[in-house]
Amino acid sequence: MKKRKRFMRLMAVLSMSLLLGACGNGNGGGGAEQEGAGEQQGGDVKFLSIATGGTGGTYYPLGGAFADIIKDETGIDANAITSGASAENMAILDAGDAEIAFAQTDIATYATEGKLMFKEKIESVKGIATLYPETIQIVTTKKSGIQSVEDLKGKVVSVGEAGSGTRANAEQILEVHGMTFDDIKVRNLSFDDSVSGIQDGTIDAAFITAGTPTGAVEGLSATEDVVIVPIAEDKINALIEKYPYYAKDEVPKGTYKLAETVPTVAVRAMLVARADLPEDAVYNITKAIFENLDKVKHAKAQQIKLEHALDGMSIELHPGAKKYFDEKGVKAE
Repeated sequence: MKKRKRFMRLMAVLSMSLLLGACGNGNGGGGAEQEGAGEQQGGDVKFLSIATGGTGGTYYPLGGAFADIIKDETGIDANAITSGASAENMAILDAGDAEIAFAQTDIATYATEGKLMFKEKIESVKGIATLYPETIQIVTTKKSGIQSVEDLKGKVVSVGEAGSGTRANAEQILEVHGMTFDDIKVRNLSFDDSVSGIQDGTIDAAFITAGTPTGAVEGLSATEDVVIVPIAEDKINALIEKYPYYAKDEVPKGTYKLAETVPTVAVRAMLVARADLPEDAVYNITKAIFENLDKVKHAKAQQIKLEHALDGMSIELHPGAKKYFDEKGVKAE
């Protein structure tokens, strides 16, 4: 059912893009029928669409703010379009129905390598920048007695829904600890169901990949002593070496009433672009966004930093973005 819903959302986006392109409307979906950004056959980019996520998430309001900045600073008529987020956005870009999109760094990597949820490589996209962390949180409670990743052995653990990025995160973190899903009792649950399971005692711990603080975990902290299982530095380094879309992260002291800051890792939300978007356009777009972040009112904007714009960047960088970051002396950590 979820696959069908995702497919229907994508078809709706494609249909709307073609309709608006046929009508010559510059605020359309940026599809192949549209002159300017969609075809990229000479001339300057006049229009572009930014594929985001659902209206209740973070990607959509950020995309709207970025679109306004792009309009004001570059003269390109940009607009944000809703979507099913990361995986669907990669398909939308590949189809030519948007020029820029939000995605998680790991999902972008799976797309370019043709792994997991992607049956074929998507070679039509390049990276612009990483934005803010989507933190991998191994959530449990004090009464579980779980204090390390190794303590998960034999426990009932939610690793995220089947086919999700969270499930891949869990598998890879267990791997660097010399463990597999065979060492735990796997449950494939949503974040809300994972937290409910911890609360009612049907599961012992859960992997949750989300920005912190995460609402579901905050709710758990109201009734339980929440524990976020730390990842040791040597394991973090091993994980990043093998899977470079990860970056070091932490859950700060005070979050979920934690007494100490907890070291962990994160994938990062990022911006990607069609590879055929002209270099000068991507340079100007990148410059506009990073030099006008003070105009973005969403709370996540405070976590977007120029000096961290290449952290976790594991797909090829667009030449236009590279030119801007080279000028600013920004390098990947």
